[in-house]
Amino acid sequence: MNEYINLTLNNLDDEHICCAIGDPKHQDGVDNKKQWLKERFQEGHIFRKLNVRGKVFIEYAPLETSWTPVSGDNFMYIYCLWVSGSFKEKGYGKELLEYAIEDSRNKGKSGICTITSKKKKPFISEKAFFVKYGFKVVDTIGDYELLSLSFNGTDPKFNKNARNMKIDNTDLTIYYTPQCPFTANGIKEALEYSKGHNVPINIIKIDTLEKAKNVPCIFNNWAVFKDGKFVSNTLLNKNMIEKLYK
Repeated sequence: MNEYINLTLNNLDDEHICCAIGDPKHQDGVDNKKQWLKERFQEGHIFRKLNVRGKVFIEYAPLETSWTPVSGDNFMYIYCLWVSGSFKEKGYGKELLEYAIEDSRNKGKSGICTITSKKKKPFISEKAFFVKYGFKVVDTIGDYELLSLSFNGTDPKFNKNARNMKIDNTDLTIYYTPQCPFTANGIKEALEYSKGHNVPINIIKIDTLEKAKNVPCIFNNWAVFKDGKFVSNTLLNKNMIEKLYK
């Protein structure tokens, strides 16, 4: 039987959080993520991982306290389900998702949901995997889709503000949270590019639940705007910003 670990306040300091393992440039992001988790556990946030040194985990939370512009009555929301490298095709993703579904049922939830996309995108879970388990598209914004596995016939939806997908500021603008350990380095590289190329930049840290629920776009933990329009949910580095301006 595969051994899994649920992170808690008691073991968080001693356990890795799967992402950015052993990469010094992401250490600040890892520290930020662990602090964020400490504040979320009391809200029912779950981080479950395979007991290996690799990226095999699922992260989900009650929708009401999830930092994403989605609303619904008594649902769970999946932030991330990630199985990478040599761990793929061994059933770990299946076991993690089935655990989250069963956990949601046992807690009396109305269902469980997540954000995917019509076309495969980085940092977004693959739609086909969830569809196999009965998840259905219940709302859309452009290429992005909200999938729901309802237990009682009700479904969540994107918040009205998320449909804007535009802002008044025309500068390169990035919304982010500490929920992902990669965002800290992404912000650092964006600021360095801005300074080195005289590109105006606007960094907006989403540091409260209220801000997260009212982001003006599709959002899981990172969103990029250019010329006032949403352009990507993909974390940036200096090379990627260069391509945006070319």
